[in-house]
Amino acid sequence: AHQVPRALAIFNGGNALATVVAAPLGSYLGATVGWRGAFFCLVPLAIVAFIWQCFSLPAMESDKASRPRGSVLRLLRHSIVAIGLLACGLFFMGQFALFTYVRPFLEAVTGVSASGLSLILLAIGVAGFIGTLGVSTLLNARFYQTLMTIPLLMALIAGTLLLVGHHAWTVAVLLSLWGMLATAAPTGWWTWIARTLPDDAEAGGGLMVAVIQLSIALGSTTGGLVFDRLGWQSAFGLSGILLLAAVGMTLYTSRQMTQ
Repeated sequence: AHQVPRALAIFNGGNALATVVAAPLGSYLGATVGWRGAFFCLVPLAIVAFIWQCFSLPAMESDKASRPRGSVLRLLRHSIVAIGLLACGLFFMGQFALFTYVRPFLEAVTGVSASGLSLILLAIGVAGFIGTLGVSTLLNARFYQTLMTIPLLMALIAGTLLLVGHHAWTVAVLLSLWGMLATAAPTGWWTWIARTLPDDAEAGGGLMVAVIQLSIALGSTTGGLVFDRLGWQSAFGLSGILLLAAVGMTLYTSRQMTQ
C-alpha cells in the first residue's frame, strides 16, 4: 500500500509528459496551420494509442463474487466519501475556472506573442512533470498536509496574478508553479480513493472520474461566464475562492478520517 503514491505518480507522469509537448505544440500548430489542422493531428495519435494499449495492457480477472453490487452512487452513503469527493470537486472547479482561460489572459492582459505563449505553456508542462515526479515522497510523509497545501498555494498564485498580470516574466514563473502544483494534485486524490476504499477501488475510481469531469465542466463554464461578463479579475478571484473552499473541505475530510 505504501507504494500506491509512487505508482500513481508514475502513471500520472504520462499525462504530465504529454502536457509538456501537447500544449505548446498545439498552440504553435494552431497559429501556423489553423485549429482544424491542429485538431486533425489527434487522429493518428489516437489510433496509435489505441493499438498500443491493445498490446501492452495486461489481462485482469474480475472477482465479481466478492464485490458489492449496485450503482457506484451507493458509495456516497459513506459520509467520508461524499465529503472527500466534494473537496476533490472544489479543487478541480477552482483549477479550471482559471486555467481554461490562461490563453486569453496571456494574450489580452499580459500581452505575450504566439511564441511567448508556446514557451509559457511549455514551462507549465515541464514544471508539471517535475511536480508529478516529486509528489509521491510528500504524500508518503504528510498525506493530508500535502493535499491541503496544493490548493492553498494555487489560491495564493491566483491572488498574486491579480496584482502582477501585466508583468510577463512574473506571470510565467507563477503559472509554472501553478502547473507544478496542479499536475501533481491528481496523484494525491487517486491515492486518497485507494486508501479510503481499498476493497472497492474500481467503483470509487469510476465515481471520482465522474466527479472530476463534472467539476471541470462546471468550473470552466462558470469561469468563462464570469470572465466574459465581469472580467478576468473576477474569474481569477472565483478560482481562488473555490480553491480555498477545497482546502477547508480537505481539512474536514482529514478530521473525519481520524475519528
